[in-house]
Amino acid sequence: MTPAAARTALDLTADLPVPALEDLYRDLHRHPELSLSEHRTAAGLAERLRTAGYETAEGVGGTGVVGMLRNGDGPTVLLRADMDALPVTEETGLPYASEHDGVMHACGHDLHVTWLTGAAEALAAGRDAWSGTLLVVGQPAEETGQGAALMAADGLYERFPRPDVLLAQHAVPGPAGLYAHSPGLIMSASTDVDIVVHGRGGHGSRPESTVDPVVTAAYLVTRLQTVVSREIAARESAVLTVGRIEAGTRHNIIPSEARIALNIRTQSEEVRQRMIAAIGRIAEGECRTAGCPREPDVTVGNTFPVTVNDYETDRRIAAVHGQVFGAATILDPGPAMGSEDFAHLAQHEGGRLPYSYWFVTCTPADVWNAAPGTDLMDRFAAVPSNHSPHFAPDLSTLVPGVRTLVSGALSYLVH
Repeated sequence: MTPAAARTALDLTADLPVPALEDLYRDLHRHPELSLSEHRTAAGLAERLRTAGYETAEGVGGTGVVGMLRNGDGPTVLLRADMDALPVTEETGLPYASEHDGVMHACGHDLHVTWLTGAAEALAAGRDAWSGTLLVVGQPAEETGQGAALMAADGLYERFPRPDVLLAQHAVPGPAGLYAHSPGLIMSASTDVDIVVHGRGGHGSRPESTVDPVVTAAYLVTRLQTVVSREIAARESAVLTVGRIEAGTRHNIIPSEARIALNIRTQSEEVRQRMIAAIGRIAEGECRTAGCPREPDVTVGNTFPVTVNDYETDRRIAAVHGQVFGAATILDPGPAMGSEDFAHLAQHEGGRLPYSYWFVTCTPADVWNAAPGTDLMDRFAAVPSNHSPHFAPDLSTLVPGVRTLVSGALSYLVH
């Protein structure tokens, strides 16, 4: 016998308006909006929530949306979806491709908003089957690591009840129909670091009268690769990526500065601090060796926290997902090096609130089957991933993605 929460979830999602959800997804995909500019997306979500009977607030933390549905005694459950797109030029060739040049929903947040909308409407329509309070959050600016913290700072839990549990999910590559749960650490911390190398510019014909910051930056990029390989223990997981180098204006001008933008991924605060210190030390050393006229500027920028699932919460959600979709669809991939700002929503003066964050695989079957490789990881590396201009989730995941949220919420709201 299927337990009550799973059975109720299947009942409430048995007749989802699939064509309408597909239309919503295509509309969101056509109209992507960058971080903290999600005005159209937020307005559409707010209107759907109001129509479904939620008390709705807009402009929370900038462009955030919160819907609240009080439905008798019981726990408060928060469901969250991020709304922002990326500065990526779409290359999917889809008939509903982005209509905004250089902006694309390349990370699946359009799918997340569609899932959240479908779940919110299904739970509102089926409120006779559960009791408690439901908070539905459309979060801005996940891609920049700002949105969750901005919503919290804007009095999210002063204006609305403090949740007893928080739930969120993310679309990822993989054969559609799998649900990845990792009790404990599931996503890593991410930190952006910017370095400015100061040289002394001049004419390309007289390099001896200059201090060339381009050469110094090149040495620095190479030397930074030793931070992980020679300063971090093999048992630790860490990644350092130089994502951008900028210098100069013309072929025969030696510039006066060079800029390096890099990102580090870590799974502990101790390793993060060690890497930041090493980056500063190496940058200073290379610039001193080159005779730069001043020390480099090293600035620590956007930082994402680690995402650490509460063990019991995640086991509970994984169990109900197994009951709804079958035990064979649930897997534990272990911690990913990707990052999220969702954990900021779980920070509260009374201590960290429990949450479960999981992945929903979404690669179309024809794309997955055509991918080269002999095992799961080979194919995983070959198919378009999040942030790729070719990232195009399978619309067959619309209904399952609604069911994951509905069943997760009902595992607390069905008594």
